[in-house]
Amino acid sequence: RTLALEYAGSGIRINGIGPGATVTPINRAWIDDPEKKAEVEKHIPMGRAATSEEMAAVTAFLCSDDAAYITGQTLYVDGGLTLYPDFRTAWSSE
Repeated sequence: RTLALEYAGSGIRINGIGPGATVTPINRAWIDDPEKKAEVEKHIPMGRAATSEEMAAVTAFLCSDDAAYITGQTLYVDGGLTLYPDFRTAWSSE
């Protein structure tokens, strides 16, 4: 947010993405294990992990002219996980 304030007058926008669980090669350990995948995805209100293409689409949007008036923001792309009052409780033992 400090950088966004510093550069806004120059037309430079600074934003961030708060990604949720995303299917990528680094996550193969839980993606390829049906039990682990179900355990992760049951805590996501949308019921599934994001694709890397979905994360790329959000990134492209924030870089596009359609987002020309957005700066200093973090866009959480997490399938609704942060909708929990304290999203850490989603990962607590039940």
